[in-house]
Amino acid sequence: MTDHDSIREVRDADELREVLGPVAPAARDKVRDRLHELDRQWLARSPFCLVATSSADGRCDVSPKGDPPGFVLVLDETTVVLPERPGNRRADGFRNVLENPHVGLIFFIPGRGDTLRINGRARLLREALYFDRMRVQGHRPQLALEVVVEEVFHHCSKAFLRSDLWDPGTWAPELVPSRATIAGALERRHESPEELARYYGPGYGKDLY
Repeated sequence: MTDHDSIREVRDADELREVLGPVAPAARDKVRDRLHELDRQWLARSPFCLVATSSADGRCDVSPKGDPPGFVLVLDETTVVLPERPGNRRADGFRNVLENPHVGLIFFIPGRGDTLRINGRARLLREALYFDRMRVQGHRPQLALEVVVEEVFHHCSKAFLRSDLWDPGTWAPELVPSRATIAGALERRHESPEELARYYGPGYGKDLY
């Protein structure tokens, strides 16, 4: 028997539940439709999140967003805003939002295994009075993603515990090619190793805003 011959695909929700078993009440009932004060405290300490989007025809994107802790602006119990900073200008996620406003957000705090998740409807803004409240190093955001909360809940730490993500003893960044090596092989083949080393060298993070 080959690997392909052994495949048994899950065909429907009933079969999925048969495999997984029943949902614990605490997990089943934890989803809320507005922010609690504890959620606000989490957002005030989170420096990083992932934004998941999908185009109208189902093409998906997940984009990282990061700034100093508390970079997410909480307007009220059902609205949060993520500032956009200079990047590669592909705008994959933003183009998705223009077609399909549904987004999923996961907020991280370094060292913590649990996360805060928000699902909602987003709109892309180029200006608002509150942009001034999201300045970093004197720079206003170029754009902002305003998200109306539809679902919010905390997610347990099992994935982080299994992966030892925050344990420095498991980190081995030197075991994979450097960013300059990857870019030279896949994205910037016309540039010399010296040019790439300069671009991705110590000065790379000095012009973030």
